[in-house]
Amino acid sequence: MKAQRNAAGRGNGPPADGPSRKDLTHDRIVGTAARAICRSGYDGTGVADIMKEAGLTHGGFYAHFPSRTALLAEAADRAGADSTERLRRVVEGLPAAKALDALVDHYLSDAHLKATELGCPLAALACDTPRQAPEVRAAVTQRLNETLDLVAQLLPGRSKADARTQAMAVLSCLVGAMALARAADDPKLSRALRRACRQSLQQRLG
Repeated sequence: MKAQRNAAGRGNGPPADGPSRKDLTHDRIVGTAARAICRSGYDGTGVADIMKEAGLTHGGFYAHFPSRTALLAEAADRAGADSTERLRRVVEGLPAAKALDALVDHYLSDAHLKATELGCPLAALACDTPRQAPEVRAAVTQRLNETLDLVAQLLPGRSKADARTQAMAVLSCLVGAMALARAADDPKLSRALRRACRQSLQQRLG
């Protein structure tokens, strides 16, 4: 698909080895939609609003996507990929003993609490995703597995199977704590939920 878009854009515009104008526009729409679904949920994300936020006309949507579902699937994929990459940057270069603590602290931070549209889509959309189309759920599942793989790499000294199981427990705790912390309208309760998650993980993992 991308190769075809590149080929179509070679007549005028950027060099052949760079992204075409259509590619760049497509990328801008997907990035806008990725932020929008985390901010407003899948059902609160309309095509017209996304195109307007991206600085484009509604009529240009179908030049890039066959359907709203196709856009949501790409947006879910982008949101998950961006989130995993942010977590990778948090732990990059740290020894394993400190990397997991750094990831947990980052995930449970006040900054992440407030940054819904730029934060982890699992915490923002986990309860909404089961009601989405198979294409959307498949994209979320792929990125979920990548995040689990990242967390498992921060749990050395275990078998592959045990590290995977522990990563599931860690991520489940983090996602659940952040989702509840955002749901609560009591700042003290929000902080307590995240603190309890951190303490539970410390006791579980040492």
